[in-house]
Order: sequence, then C-alpha cells, then structure tokens
Amino acid sequence: MRRTPPRRPTIKDIARRAGVSVSAVSFALNGRPGVSEATRERVRRVAEQLGWQPSTAARALSGEGAATVGLVLARPARTLGVESFFLQLVSGVQEALAARRFGLLFQVVEDLDAECAVYRRWWAERRVDGLLVVDPRAEDPRPALLDGLGLPAVVIGAPAVTAPPGAAISTVWADDTGAMSSIVSHLHALGHRRITHIAGLPELAHTRRRMACLRAEAARRGLPDARSVTTDYSDAQGAEATRRALTGPRPPTAIVYDNDVMAVAGLAVAAERGLAVPEDLSVVAWDDSALCRNTHPALTALTRDTAAFGRRAAEHLLSLLDGAPPRRTQDPTPALLHRASTAHPRP
Repeated sequence: MRRTPPRRPTIKDIARRAGVSVSAVSFALNGRPGVSEATRERVRRVAEQLGWQPSTAARALSGEGAATVGLVLARPARTLGVESFFLQLVSGVQEALAARRFGLLFQVVEDLDAECAVYRRWWAERRVDGLLVVDPRAEDPRPALLDGLGLPAVVIGAPAVTAPPGAAISTVWADDTGAMSSIVSHLHALGHRRITHIAGLPELAHTRRRMACLRAEAARRGLPDARSVTTDYSDAQGAEATRRALTGPRPPTAIVYDNDVMAVAGLAVAAERGLAVPEDLSVVAWDDSALCRNTHPALTALTRDTAAFGRRAAEHLLSLLDGAPPRRTQDPTPALLHRASTAHPRP
C-alpha cells in the first residue's frame, strides 16, 4: 500500500500549538513589530519543534527574496559530464551557499541569447536573488542586462566588465596570461620551438587572452611555429585538432590543451600514430585533475584550488546581496606542476 507523504507544517499549525493568531505568527517569524518578545520566542520555539521552514515561493512573492542563486552555462551539454573544472567550481559554490542556506538553480542552454532569455524569465518569476556568470565574452551583453534587471551578479573569469556605473556586479578571475606564459617558458627551456595550443571556444574572453599571450611569447622568443586552434572543449574535437596538427608539414613537438579531457584525447591520438610521450611529443593540460594524475604518463598541468575559486565567487555574491559594494578580486595564478608528459624533444 502506498504511503501518504507527511504534510508540511504551516503557520496555521504553529498558531494552533502556540495559542496565538496566524498574523501574530507571521509578525514573530518575520521579525516585525506587533507581538511581545515572549510571544515571539514562543512562536519560534514551536516552529522549530514542528520543523517548519519558510516557503521559497512565498518569500519571493512577499519581496523577501528567493534564497536562491542562479548559474546558466551556454556550452555544449556533452562537454560537461567529463570536464572536472566545472564540477569542482560548483562544489565550492555550493559549499558557500549551503552555509547561508541558499540554493543553486543551474541550467544549461545552447547559446548566449538563450542564456539572456533565462535571466529575464528568472527575474520575472522572482526565481533568484542573484547570479553567478561564467565564460565572459570580449563584448558581453550580460552585465548591462543584469544591471537593467536589478540582479546582483559575480562574473567569474573577467578582470573587469563593461557595465553601467554603480552596477552591483563583482568580478573574480585568475591570470590566464601569466599561466600561459609559465607554460611557454617551461616548454621553451626544454628546447621546444614548435608549440601548438589546442584552445577552447573562440568567443570566450579567457580563450582570447591565452591565444594572445601565446602569440606574444612566440614573437618575443622567436618561435614562428607556435599557433593556436579553437575547439568546443570536447574530447572529439580535441582529438581531431591533434590529428590535424600532427599531420601538418611541421608538426609540433609540444601541445598545450585548454582542458584535461582534450589532453587525454591527445595522448590517445599520439599513441595511435606511434608517437611516444614525452620523447616524440610533450603534452600539457590547462587544469589538473584525476585524469591528469592517472594517465600514463601523468600529465604536466596547471594546478589551483578550483573549489576555493568557486567558494570565493559565491561569497562575493552573498556579500552583494547583503548590501556590500562590488569588488574585483584576482585569484592566485595557477601553478605549473611538472610531470612525466613533458621533456626535451628528440634531437
């Protein structure tokens, strides 16, 4: 026989047990004047005994907020299940939100227009109090949109954003340029002169910063065969870009991948072509992960505390919701961890 689920306690239940009116319960639980301190304490004690929690929908309708933060990701959904960066980022976000009993509303969409449409719908439905915005673009319409809607936000991955003065928008980012410079310096010191960068989505600001840094470092060091190619971050496109690079007239002796998934796919392509890593090809992954540590050979990779990065972003958003002014915060630059996938090229 199917069990009937337990009924959630209501303010009427609290009023009945505490021996007061429903309006007195509302005043007491919302911190409003109109009841004595003794009544307020009795109501709160009864609410705790009954396990009562405020309704998020009711809070939103009353203008008290939804106690929920939104995150929309405009990327191919197939790339998310295997990429560790976003899983670690969200774990840090959730840790900070849970401490304040906030929820996280997450949605994946196909493009930037769809992402903006979600923001407008969430605002109209009072679904979220603020937003975490990822994958900033060079010309990004989202900050102005969110300021117009009155939704506080933290943009993750941008040193600065173009938004109207006074917008409640903070930024948190790491130095992609410094990180790429450390990779090129490491490979150049090993003797590599032909370096290919298999990058992510070309419209993202951090992709452009990494590509620009590679060009600048190549010009400074006299490396005419250093270049970048873009992908959708998936293992399939990472593998295909690797095949094209290795079949060119001057194949690279080192490849830098913008995520761990593509780097592991690149290892597989090198093996199918009979190339030994690192003797014939050095491989570097942008973000360290269990994949990087447990492949053979283990991958040289950039390492940072991604969960802490997400936690700081969420804490900045909660500060905005508490009325604090916006701020710009630079995270520590990812450090290059040398492992067995990089070595001197063959003479």
